[in-house]
Order: sequence, then C-alpha cells, then structure tokens
Amino acid sequence: MTRIALASASPRRRELLSQLGVNFVVVQAPIDEAVLPGEAAADYVLRLAKAKAVAGFRAQPEPLPTLGADTIVVVDGEILGKPQDQADFLRMMRLLSGRCHQVYTAVALCRDAACEPQAVTVATDVWFGPMSEAQMLAYWHSGEPADKAGGYGIQGLGGCFIEKIHGSYFAVVGLPLFETAALLAELPEAV
Repeated sequence: MTRIALASASPRRRELLSQLGVNFVVVQAPIDEAVLPGEAAADYVLRLAKAKAVAGFRAQPEPLPTLGADTIVVVDGEILGKPQDQADFLRMMRLLSGRCHQVYTAVALCRDAACEPQAVTVATDVWFGPMSEAQMLAYWHSGEPADKAGGYGIQGLGGCFIEKIHGSYFAVVGLPLFETAALLAELPEAV
C-alpha cells in the first residue's frame, strides 16, 4: 500500500491506523475548529476532517496522500468538546449519565494536489448507564477524560460507563476502521 500521512495528533488514531497495517507519517494540521453559525453536527465534523486532510497535505514539502479525521460527541444538539476543567467535565457527565447520545466521526482522504477529499461520516448511538457524582469525580481524577471529546474514552476506563452502542466502536474511539480501509483501498499500490 502507498505510504500516507495522518493529519492528527491523536494517539488513538495512530494506534488504529497501525492496526490496518498502513505505513504512515504524522503531520501537523492546525485548523480553525470553530462551529459555524447554524452548522449541523454532522456537517461540522465532516468539514473539520476535510480541512485537516487538506491542511496536512499542503503542509508537506513532498506531499503524501493525507488522512484527516475528527470526532465529536453530541447530546441534545450540543456538541461536547474536550472538557475545559473539572466543572465542565461534571456538566458533560450529568448530560450523558443514564442517556443516549451520538458520536460522529468523519474521515477524509486528500489524494493529490487538487485536494478534493473523499470523505465519510459515521454516526454511532452510545448509551451511558447512570453515574453517581462519586463515579464522575473518580473518573475525572484518573486523568483519562481531559483530552477526550465528550469527556470520556470508550476504550479505557470510560468504557465501564457504557451500557451499549449501536454503530461503530472504532468510530467512537476515533477512526472507523471499515470506512477508513475502504478509503485507503482506492490508493494505488506502492511502486
């Protein structure tokens, strides 16, 4: 398979991409992540994934095909980013506790200088069991939630609060493997 670039700082995305056996390098792709007025969650996450792929492609002196991805957690129409502090984390957990919410992950591939990314968005429903304040605080103090969209990681300690999911587990982690493999399958083999 052709070597690619991953425009992501996420260790989880690096790990998942490695599981696919992909030869890749990591590139920085800083973009403006502000939500546009009236922008729907699915449109927002797709726009960010495409922007990361394009920015990552253009940041390379000798560009490789570049994969960008973004994941968001949405409850009651509110996009939950990474918690700013303990109070923000507790607010998020109270919103999620005992309820269903959605996780959207978009993946985009910028193949060449035209930078017309191919992209896909995966939506997954996630049901949290009820959480006590003590559980929330213990989880916060574990350090795990600080860098996670929605304040939890399904692949870690946060998984013990997940009752069930409907959709892609790997999309909730940060990179839907089936859809990513399908995008990468369109690339030519290395010469």
